[in-house]
Amino acid sequence: MEKIQFLDLKLQYLQIKDEVLKAIEEVFEKTAFTNGFSVQNFEKTFAEYCGVRYCAAVNSGTSSLHLSMIALGIGPGDEVILPANTFIATAWAPSYVGAKPVFVDCKPDTWQIDPSEIEEKITNKTKAVIGVHLYGQPFDIDYVKEICIRNNLFLIEDAAQAHGAKYKGVKVGGFGDIGCFSFYPGKNLGTYGEGGGITTNNENYYNHICKLRNHSSRDKYYHEELGFNMRMGGVEGAVLGIKLKYLDEWNNRRKEIAKMYFEGINNDKIKMQFQPDWADSVYHLFVVTVPDRDKFIKYLNSNNIFPGLHYPVPCHLQEAYKHLCYKKGDCPNAEYLSEHCISLPMFAELNHWCIELTINLINKY
Repeated sequence: MEKIQFLDLKLQYLQIKDEVLKAIEEVFEKTAFTNGFSVQNFEKTFAEYCGVRYCAAVNSGTSSLHLSMIALGIGPGDEVILPANTFIATAWAPSYVGAKPVFVDCKPDTWQIDPSEIEEKITNKTKAVIGVHLYGQPFDIDYVKEICIRNNLFLIEDAAQAHGAKYKGVKVGGFGDIGCFSFYPGKNLGTYGEGGGITTNNENYYNHICKLRNHSSRDKYYHEELGFNMRMGGVEGAVLGIKLKYLDEWNNRRKEIAKMYFEGINNDKIKMQFQPDWADSVYHLFVVTVPDRDKFIKYLNSNNIFPGLHYPVPCHLQEAYKHLCYKKGDCPNAEYLSEHCISLPMFAELNHWCIELTINLINKY
């Protein structure tokens, strides 16, 4: 029996192989290996795609979050509120600049940051909120943004999993002061290597980030502040330029697969992420919860289905943040999700036969 993997990147590559290799060859022919024409072209087209004025490409999604903190002036003594239910890179950002991450729980139905808990954690040290469009679904931006405006806080969108997702009909990445994207290979828009991007409508933030990523140098060998080597490579930019043309098509296919899951799965043990009317998810992940995860995984594996797992330890309980003295029970919804979540196979090239087989096996569990 054919193995049904959580993700298969080779199938996508084979579809666009000729275009990708031609684009990479052009980079080699022009020896534009770092921050060259392919990166600049991608920055322009991705900014247009997201409906924002600026996009600064960097070497990873983690770097995009890191540089956003510096551009917003966040540093030692400051606090940044973010969800406990996210990939750890969201929390690294304030930590890298000496600020304190302050974790809040997720909602029990959408699994997104709970706005009602944000205000409880605001102090005179709070400078920003990072909202995460988790699994490709936008968080409740208006609610969170209103809190930020009322309390004079920056809003950063962690859109690492949400390329092309829409909130109330508008693409994410331009609602906050800064939007942060990852172009890790497995993302809806992923390169062959590492990559990230920062979107904004603020010219000052954009210019500062462009300087920071290049050793804080506008003129070669002259450095105005502590800088970083966080530029995007030319090959990565070329790959993204090709893939961006197909992103909406691939996202639409993900939505078709998600619809099949939503409509086909009929098992009281399985709980799926609630989709509000205002959220147009691009389903980077299709996460479900099940009471007995280990048993469920073994059942699927025995039938040649190999799901993913995101994320088994919430940020506030990670060893790296032991010094913050969080304990089990502080974010109960995030903790439940971490102990019971499973990511079902989800990628645009997944065929109907594999989806139907997965659904039938889940219903028989």
